[in-house]
Amino acid sequence: MDKTLLFYRTVSGRRWLFPLLDVLLILAAFGIAYYLRYELQLIRPVNDGFRAPFTSYVDTALIYAAVLVLNNHGSGLYKSIRGRSWIDEIYIIGNGVTNATVIWMAINFILQPLVFSRLMLVYVAAVTVVLLALLRAVRRIVIAHMRTKGIGVQRVLIVGAGEVGQAVLRTMIARSELGYLPVGYVDDDPERGGVDLGRVKGLGGTKNIGKTIQNHGVALVVITLPWKHHERILELVQACRRVGCDVRIIPDVFQLNLRQVQVENLDGIPLLGVNGDKPFKASNRILKRAIDIGLIVLFSPLILLVFLLIAFAIRLEGAGPIFYAQRRVGENGREFNILKFRTMILNAEALHAQLVEESGEDPRHPKLKRDPRVTRIGRLLRSTSLDELPNLINIVRGQMSLVGPRAPTPDEVKLYQPWHMQRLNIIPGLTGLWQVSGRSDVPFEEMCLLDIYYIENWSVRLDAQILMMTVPRVLLGHGAY
Repeated sequence: MDKTLLFYRTVSGRRWLFPLLDVLLILAAFGIAYYLRYELQLIRPVNDGFRAPFTSYVDTALIYAAVLVLNNHGSGLYKSIRGRSWIDEIYIIGNGVTNATVIWMAINFILQPLVFSRLMLVYVAAVTVVLLALLRAVRRIVIAHMRTKGIGVQRVLIVGAGEVGQAVLRTMIARSELGYLPVGYVDDDPERGGVDLGRVKGLGGTKNIGKTIQNHGVALVVITLPWKHHERILELVQACRRVGCDVRIIPDVFQLNLRQVQVENLDGIPLLGVNGDKPFKASNRILKRAIDIGLIVLFSPLILLVFLLIAFAIRLEGAGPIFYAQRRVGENGREFNILKFRTMILNAEALHAQLVEESGEDPRHPKLKRDPRVTRIGRLLRSTSLDELPNLINIVRGQMSLVGPRAPTPDEVKLYQPWHMQRLNIIPGLTGLWQVSGRSDVPFEEMCLLDIYYIENWSVRLDAQILMMTVPRVLLGHGAY
């Protein structure tokens, strides 16, 4: 077995590993807490008569570790659950630490030991939470990195290409760190089952799903058919099991975004409520706008310096305007002029249709590979995305945001199918999920799926994540041309 794959399986799936590491970290937490209390004497000094050797806490540390590990095990912390957030794991850890601390206090109350420090108890609890949380953060970073390299990735077949199927597909594409690789989908509607969505292949109908699973090395099938086809769903589940493939079923109520669904319990009976919340309500729009303007003002001295240097380089290369204005389509179909540094020869627009026809590339896709219209300075600006820096003027005007879907041209929008129009529901952005997922190498259909995922799942945290991911990709020139 490949050593890298063995390491991945050890980090992600060995149930004995993390209980062992937790025990070691809990003992380390006692050592750190002892140092803080008795050596540094933080908050309150220790009188000579109350000093105690570390060995007097060893028995307590072992009991504390046993209680905490058992609590974590009972709470499911050591189960490998894809999609569980780091915050959820911290909550489980915090709950376990609270329980272990209460038991420690009860034992001390009953036994009345000669050595007992309440501050030591507080230090142990705080340091334990920090160390165990950091361990989970490191684990997440390692696993996410390995999954982006294709290690430990589960090949997925989606059954059904309707709203629910597309929601599953765009989530798997947008969140590659979850370790799902959609290899294709099947649908008994020939207009859907035979059409590719970017690099995700339409593999026909569901009749020969067993052969499809075997031919494409599928490990997981996700069924997204409406419940009115429950008999067919059961048949598909049996067909998948016959070839040894795992199956997951998504009820069609989840064509609603999961953030709109509340799950309640009526004495064991699940109740699903729909709250109708939308991520881009007025308060969130104001917050997003404030962050855009704040970041631009903060970095304005550096931005102005780069502006001047690029303008000087373009002027040295030859005659022509420094900026280039192009008509684009923004939120709800409103058109505006997007500003960029000029990277092409002066008659570039007139040659576009001819080059698209000669190259055979998707006319809805924003850029052409090996475009002969690009100038020498233009190639450098495009590879580093510095040509888009004047978009900041559009952001100040309120026509764009730092993060959002790419603004298409009117000619591209004319070629859109109805579901593509969803990406026009918000203000376009300077960068977005499309850019950090491969930039110009991402097919148009996948770009739309990523943009719709962003719209449905927007948060300040997601914007911050995209901005941080944009920097290394721009500097390294990934997928830019």
